[in-house]
Formats: sequence, structure tokens, C-alpha cells
Amino acid sequence: MTSLDSLRTRLTALRAAWPLSPLSILLLTITFAFVADNSTFWRIGSEIFSGHAISFFAYGCAVFFLVLAFFSAFSFPWLVKPFAIFMLLTSAVTSYYMDTLGVIIDRDMIQNVMVTTVTESKHLITFGFVSHIVIYGVLPSLVVAMIKVKRTTIIRTVASPVLSLVVSLAMAAGLLMSDMKTYSSILRERKDYMSSFQPGAPVVGAIRYAKMMLATTNVTVAAIGEDAAKGPSYATATRPLLTIVVAGETARTQNFSLNGYDVPTNPQLEKLPVVSFTNMSSCGTATAVSLPCMFSKFDRGGYSYANGVSNENVLDVLTHAGLHVEWWDNNTGDKALAGRIPSRSLTHSDNAEFCAAGECMDGIFMQQLKDYAQTITQDTVLVLHQIGSHGPTYYLRYPEEFEKFSPACRTAEFKECTPEEITNAYDNTIAYTDEILAQTIAFLQDQDGMDTALLYVSDHGESLGEGGFYLHGSPYFMAPEYQNKVPLILWMSDAFQNRFGLNTSCMAAQKDVALSHDNLFHSLLGMLDIKTSERNPNLDIFATCKDQVRVSSR
Repeated sequence: MTSLDSLRTRLTALRAAWPLSPLSILLLTITFAFVADNSTFWRIGSEIFSGHAISFFAYGCAVFFLVLAFFSAFSFPWLVKPFAIFMLLTSAVTSYYMDTLGVIIDRDMIQNVMVTTVTESKHLITFGFVSHIVIYGVLPSLVVAMIKVKRTTIIRTVASPVLSLVVSLAMAAGLLMSDMKTYSSILRERKDYMSSFQPGAPVVGAIRYAKMMLATTNVTVAAIGEDAAKGPSYATATRPLLTIVVAGETARTQNFSLNGYDVPTNPQLEKLPVVSFTNMSSCGTATAVSLPCMFSKFDRGGYSYANGVSNENVLDVLTHAGLHVEWWDNNTGDKALAGRIPSRSLTHSDNAEFCAAGECMDGIFMQQLKDYAQTITQDTVLVLHQIGSHGPTYYLRYPEEFEKFSPACRTAEFKECTPEEITNAYDNTIAYTDEILAQTIAFLQDQDGMDTALLYVSDHGESLGEGGFYLHGSPYFMAPEYQNKVPLILWMSDAFQNRFGLNTSCMAAQKDVALSHDNLFHSLLGMLDIKTSERNPNLDIFATCKDQVRVSSR
């Protein structure tokens, strides 16, 4: 008999000698997850309950019993092992992102994950991630798989989950009632605490996500702004309009030297007559929420996924007014914004210069723009959706010759890089965006037969390790300003300013006013002189500058 056969025989004998009941397997699984997958949960709890160990212990036990009560429904002999393995693997994955990157897996993050492409997500599959999953997910799952489930009578099989549910709920209620005033206050004030709990937070997030998607399976898109029409500025115009709206990705305002950052990340734009708005807030902290929200008619409080997919957006309103609108994408898609207008994807273009790594850098837009300009014969709005500064592989977002700030982090494993290297890599992406925007403005300046303008706004920001947070997607209530303060940059040609009665100096006077993505819908309509009942002049940042005497120069 070989050593392998001997080991197999011993395992079989052990498995037969120590069968476990379904409830015991469930208890062991929950206990393992509590201990191994919740370092952030315990760390935050130790801070909240500092000096109150008994209250901390009681609260932890209450959470344990609540989880046991919820999971008792799966403690049947034919369900318990598959469920336990699923929860072990899920907790291993979510705990890695929570404990390593500070990323909370809630409904919005799950939505973001569901619309992420394979190309984008592959950068998150690192050695550190795989080793974590093996140690905390795969190996425990193998142990569960080898356990023999103890046979019980039908009565006990049915009664055990019910009894577990009742007893667990009673225990949880008793423990929470022992100091309800303190616990309720903590839950109100420190929502980040339970958001860090594994696997509770992702399970609740998944349920909420499923509910959200089921509610929108047969949605009918409602038309808005069908009364939209071109204003007086079009009556005497002899040249077509070309406005480029650049939807940035993961750019935070704090790292723009235009806005006071002490690193020269905007050397090209600083030479141009642009207006950079310094106090712009995003609608969300992830693309799946922020991008559709900022083009919708809803403010942040009124926006929801259901409202977004069941109503047309500002691009449709511009189309109703008679403008030609297109969406060009170098990211993960248009998030249902361009379903009724022409669109093209550049993400997988065959271009050795900009797409060598399987994804395209934003330089891919420029040749396309030059070719497209030759075909423009009508008033046009073109939306460019950038890959921008999307992490964690910041170094893939710019050509090597644009690595101006070094040493730069050149891996997705942030723990292998210093804070300075991470920031340098991110700053290089901002500097490359600066170059792309400057090139786009130069292209627009060369269009002598058109009235041109550019508006750049990022969808959300990014955390670079401040406070233990990395990347983006934190729940808005606890997101640092690094994730929800974004740049908004405006450039207008002389001809555009004359045509629409705008001037750069007047706009610059508002550069420090508090703005948000709520303003974009209404400001695009105001900027382009589109008359419609959908436009709210109070949210139009151009409204106070209309018909001012132009004092800026090209």
C-alpha cells in the first residue's frame, strides 16, 4: 500500500468515526468565518468598545446568533455542505478586499462587479488574492467536503433548523436588550461597523441587488424632454456645433494642479484658457452608479437604478432637440446611457501603440476624432468615456514615456509598493489625462469651420491608502472626499462663446462654488441653448453668464 493510499484510508476512517450533524457543520463554518474573515470588523469594534470589553463580547455574540438564526434555514443534510462551502469561499473573497483594500461589498459594489469586464477584473487577481482564497476559502472548504454528515431521523432533521432559529433569535434579542441604548447608538453612528462584517454585509448586499434587478426586468423607458428645441443662438448660425463631453474615470480633484495640488499634474491645461471648478461632488463612488446618475435628470437623492433605466437621459433630450449625439467608449460600457444613440467601443481596438496590453489607453481617441471631424455636417455632441485613472494597475493607463513621477508602483499588489509609489503612479495617469485633454482642445481649436467646446467631468474619485482605503466604491455615507470630489473643466472657443453669449471670465468667477453631478443635466442644456421644460435654471451653471460680454481670448 502506497503512502497516498494509507492517507486516504486514514481519512476515510476518521470521516466515518467523527460524523457531524448539519447544525454542527454550520456552527463550525460560522465560527471560522467570525475568527478568520473579520479582522476589520474586530478592529473597528475594539475601537468603538474601547474600555467596555463585556459590551463588546455581548455584541459579538449577538451578531453570531443572528447569523446562525439566518443560516439555520440551510442546516439540512443535503444543503449544509454546499452552503457552507459557498459561504467560506464568499467570505474569503470579500474579506480580502475589505481587510486589504478597505473595499466594502454592498449592493452598489456588487452592481459594479456585475458590469465589470473580464479585462478589467483580471488586474485584481493577484498572488496575494489567490493565496488568501486558498488559505481562507479553499482549504476550509476541502475540510467541510470531507466531513461525513451524521444521519438523523426525519423529525430531528426538520426540528433542528427550527429550534436553532428560535433559540438563536432569543439569544440575540436577549444580548442586544442588555444594552440596547448603546448598541442602537453605535448602529446609527457607525454604519461602517456592520458594513465590514463578513459574510453578513455581502449577503445583504446580494439580496438587495437581486431585489433591485428583479424590480427592473420589464421596465419601459419613459421619454423626457420631447419638447426640447434649439434656442435663438441656432437661428443665424452658419457653422455646425461640435461639443465634446469627456466622461473621466476615477479622477479625483485633489490631484489636479489646476486645483492647487503641489505636484505639476496639469502642465498642458495650465497653459490654456480653461475653467477648472474646484468644488465638484460626484453622485456616487463607483461607475455603475455615478455615470448613469450624472447624465440623468435626477439629483443624488432622487436617483436610483430603477429611475435611471426607466427614464431617458440628457443625451436623449439633446437628440430630441435635433442635435446629433454619439457615445464613444474606452471603458466598460455606457451603462445603458447610449441605447438610443449611435455608439462605438474602442476598448479592444487593434492598435499596437495604445492597445498593446489588451486594453486601450485614452490616446486611442485622437486619430478617431481627426477622421470623424471630416464627416461632421450638423450640430454634434460627442461623449468620450475614458479609461482614465482606473486602478489598481495605474501604470497601464499611460505610455511609459509619460511616467513623469517616479518611482511608480507597477503592480496591482499595493502592499508591495510604498504610498509614494502608489501616488506617483496615480499622478502619472492624471498627467496623461491632462495631455489627452490638451490634445483634444488643440484638435477643437483647429476646426475653423465649427463652433467648438469641451467639458470634462470625472465619474468619481479614488482612495490611495488614506485612512486604510484604496480604490473606490465605498458607501457614500462613509466615503472619504477623495472618492467623491471630482474635477470639472471647461474650455470654449471664441466662436462658441460669441454664439451662445457666454464668456470664460464669468464662468471662472464661479470656479469655487459648490457644485455636483446634479448640475450636469441642466448645465449641458443651458450651455447648448436647448429650450425644454426639463431644464432647471437653478442647477444650470451657465445661466448667470448668458449674454455677458466676452472678455476671454482663445
